[in-house]
Amino acid sequence: MGNTIKLSRLDEPLGRLSYPVSRGAAADRLDDVTVRLANGEANLGELVGSVSSEDFESADDLRDELYEYLPEAALGEPGQSEGDA
Repeated sequence: MGNTIKLSRLDEPLGRLSYPVSRGAAADRLDDVTVRLANGEANLGELVGSVSSEDFESADDLRDELYEYLPEAALGEPGQSEGDA
């Protein structure tokens, strides 16, 4: 993959994984994706490696876990739009 995406575009790289997937395998596969956050950038593989769940049954499960893990500052202010989200 090797690209930079907006946080609102997480479904694209997460959808490329085969589920169920372990946290470690997902982190390895997503290590070359950078996510632009409201307060900077982060490596998607590192973010996935930091969440608490060991396994994910679907891309939705993984995305939801990531959103729970990220601090509010990374998500932006409530109601804030990324424009082309």
